[in-house]
Amino acid sequence: MGAGKTTIGKFLSQKLNYNFVDLDLHIEKEQGISISEMFEKHGEKYFRDAETESLRKFSEKSNQIISTGGGIVIKDENWQIMRNRGVSVYLKSSIKTLFNRVKHKSTRPLLNVENPFEKAKELFSSRESLYEKSDIIIDREGLEPGDVADAIVRELDI
Repeated sequence: MGAGKTTIGKFLSQKLNYNFVDLDLHIEKEQGISISEMFEKHGEKYFRDAETESLRKFSEKSNQIISTGGGIVIKDENWQIMRNRGVSVYLKSSIKTLFNRVKHKSTRPLLNVENPFEKAKELFSSRESLYEKSDIIIDREGLEPGDVADAIVRELDI
């Protein structure tokens, strides 16, 4: 959440001449409601199942950059899909940086709580070891999105 997956994904797709897919936007369009509304009306499990289904669908195609939500890593099934069909990239940033990027956005249902910074720290802590399993890890502190995309291309060595 707040790592710049969508922005950097767009830069990367242009550099590689790949299609770009924002999984969250696709899910919202397909469901006809926002992710916040999905969480509110159907719960997190409903969203996570839709997320897995969309990941499966898009990962069957070649030459794509798929920007996922930060919680995609919590399901083993998603890791299997990502490992079998592509390369995973962790855009590493500090919790303070991440929170500063999202703190004024009301579209983050998991942060719509009394103490959003503590919740963000809790989510980050619970997911960090999962993010670290990624094929490529880019420390993006202080880097512009285009520079991060360049670093990813260098790591891909294509």
